[in-house]
Amino acid sequence: MKWVSYRSADGSARCGVVRGDKIHAVGMELVELLRAEGGLVAAATREPAEIVELATADLLAPIPVPPAVRNFAAFERHVSNAGRAATGDGTVSPVWYEYPLFHFSNPAAIRGPHDEVPIAPDAQLWDYEVEVAAVIAGDCSNLDAATAEKHIAGYLVYCDWSARDISASEMGFVYGPSKSKDSSTSLGPFLVTPDELEPYRSDRGYALRMDGYVNDEHYGGGSWDEIHWSFGEMLAHASRGTTLRAGDILASGPVGTGCIQELSGHRPYLAPGDAVRIEVRELGAISARITAPEPS
Repeated sequence: MKWVSYRSADGSARCGVVRGDKIHAVGMELVELLRAEGGLVAAATREPAEIVELATADLLAPIPVPPAVRNFAAFERHVSNAGRAATGDGTVSPVWYEYPLFHFSNPAAIRGPHDEVPIAPDAQLWDYEVEVAAVIAGDCSNLDAATAEKHIAGYLVYCDWSARDISASEMGFVYGPSKSKDSSTSLGPFLVTPDELEPYRSDRGYALRMDGYVNDEHYGGGSWDEIHWSFGEMLAHASRGTTLRAGDILASGPVGTGCIQELSGHRPYLAPGDAVRIEVRELGAISARITAPEPS
């Protein structure tokens, strides 16, 4: 199944299952639906509250305000490339291989799949990230990596917009990124249930392309099955000693060459007016126009 969230004609946020070129809507938000008895499977059998055209719907992020957002760095090629771009050394720290590392991102900064994205205040090196993310189906804790993926409601395209110049300063301190990744995160357009992707299962991920484009020029990307840390491993680590909640988002971090930073000066950073497309096969694409910083 593919699910979307959208703005209804009455101004309310609703979700619905996509059937062909139409949305069969449920009269509630997707997080509420995940928490309801039977979850997505039960909701898909209900009579729709309304039916709207997918092509003309005002799509929101599938989870407009997630309870929590964790962003990992699960692709080895990205970690190596980013290190080489920053310091000239592509050696990956041994710590990275011990367990999947993540930082918390800002649930209040979520944007829809076609929303404009303003450059963060004071940022000069504005970048996209080609990522995929999992959405948690229900409250869970202390998961085992071998079975953790059964707690995933679905996957979606994720873009962590990043100020590389601000990040360079922040990353010199032990706390890691903060304001460099605080202003915008784009999600969508679909929440795709895991059964839809099963034919593409490969190694620790899926044999599905992940690519970034700027002004229709292909900048870079790779395949989901290049991932070093599986989503099962990421969920197990994130849930240890705490509770993941329905609607929580866990993102993969960029696929190799899935951001401008990795291209080491071969492509310019983003500027107002640029059109960015982040595409993952079977999950759809985020399309965003970059705008000038908002007044602060």
